[in-house]
Amino acid sequence: MKLSFASENFQTHNRAFLYGDAVQVSFFIRNAELIMAEECYFYLMASMRKMRMAIPLSYTLEFFQNLFGEKVLQQELKNGIIHFFVYRNADEKELSKSGISYYFEVDEVDDILSVQREYELDLIKEINVNANVLSGIHVHCPENIYAEIYAKENDLDDIIFLNPNKRIARSVFGNLLFLENNTIKIPKTSEGAYISPLMENFVTFIHKNNLAQIQESEMIAFESQKAEEILMISDLKGIFSVTKIRNKTFGKERFAEMVEKWKTSFL
Repeated sequence: MKLSFASENFQTHNRAFLYGDAVQVSFFIRNAELIMAEECYFYLMASMRKMRMAIPLSYTLEFFQNLFGEKVLQQELKNGIIHFFVYRNADEKELSKSGISYYFEVDEVDDILSVQREYELDLIKEINVNANVLSGIHVHCPENIYAEIYAKENDLDDIIFLNPNKRIARSVFGNLLFLENNTIKIPKTSEGAYISPLMENFVTFIHKNNLAQIQESEMIAFESQKAEEILMISDLKGIFSVTKIRNKTFGKERFAEMVEKWKTSFL
C-alpha cells in the first residue's frame, strides 16, 4: 500500500521543487498505532527552526496525531513509515516569514521495530558529508543522491560517508552502530550523523536496561573493521543488520537479541 497526501494550499510552484527548501521527518505506524509521536514531532519542530521556517501555531502534536489518524490509520494500514515533508512556499514574503505547506507519503513496511534484512556496505571516498548544525536533519543533499546511485551500480545496499576529517559520519539512509565487546560506538551528530528519533529510542532502551555501554565516538574508517556487529538504523527505511563491508563479514545475533527485547517494551 502506498498513500500520499498534501495540505490544502499545496502548490506545484514551490521552493521545495525549485531549491530543495524543505525538511523531512518520519513518523511511525506500528500495529495500527502511531508510536514515538512526541519524539518525531519535536524533531520536526527543531528541523524547521534550524531552516528558519515560520512554524504555524496550528502545528501542535495533537494536530499531527489527528491528521495521521484521519488520513492514515483509517485506511487500515497496520505498519508503515510516514515520510512527512514541510516546504517553504514560493510567495513574495521575506523567506523567514514565508508560509509553509506539507506533503506526506506512507510506505507500508514490516514491523518498524524489527530487523528488516542483511545489509552490505562499502566506503565512498570521492565525496564526503559536512558536520555542522544542518547535517543532522533530513534536507536536500546531493551527496545522498550520488552515493545511492553509486551503491546500486556496485551491487551494494548503502554507502558509508566520511566527514571532511576522514571520520565516519553516517550512511546514505541512516546511522551506524558498532558493537565491540560490551560497547556500542555511535558517531556523534557533530561528526555528521543524523539526529534520529528511532535510534535514540533504541539507544535509550539499551542504556536503561544495561544491555551495553553506549559511547558517542569519533571513529576513523578503519575502526569499522574492528566491530563484531554493525546495525544500521534509518528513520527512512527501518533497521538492518550490516553483515559485510568489503571483505569483512560481521555477526548479527547480539544486536538482533537487543532489538527483540526493545520490541517488547512497546507491548
